Amino acid sequence: MRTIDHIIIHCSATCEGSSLSVEELEKMHRRRGFRGIGYHYYIRRDGTVVNTRPLEVIGAHCKGNNAHSVGICYEGGLDARGNPKDTRTPEQRSAMHLLVAQLLKRFKNNVCICGHRDLSPDLNGDGVIEPEEWVKECPCFEVRKEL
Repeated sequence: MRTIDHIIIHCSATCEGSSLSVEELEKMHRRRGFRGIGYHYYIRRDGTVVNTRPLEVIGAHCKGNNAHSVGICYEGGLDARGNPKDTRTPEQRSAMHLLVAQLLKRFKNNVCICGHRDLSPDLNGDGVIEPEEWVKECPCFEVRKEL
């Protein structure tokens, strides 16, 4: 098994009121040149957790951070107009908390839980990734405060 030191949370950048099936997500990732869905888990709006890539296989979800991480993506992340927003349903929140707890129990080492945006470059070199340095807003909520 790979050494895991990060659990990285993502959103699918899907607008409220729209859905993105597992099949559609896979098509999107294949069009980008991936060998299937780049995340290890996909959490649907109803809280269903879909295992989309075996944990033993390196993900394709956060360039430069894939070798030692697990990628979790939730369906949503945009308001009806396409602006970043935490659109997680109560079922998604519950499923995400349970999944992260299970992964932490499995890997038992010092695992950092963060959002995709938290791994943006530290442009001013102060050791903190601030909102103005985010490459993108994904996953549209404060992962470190919640998880």
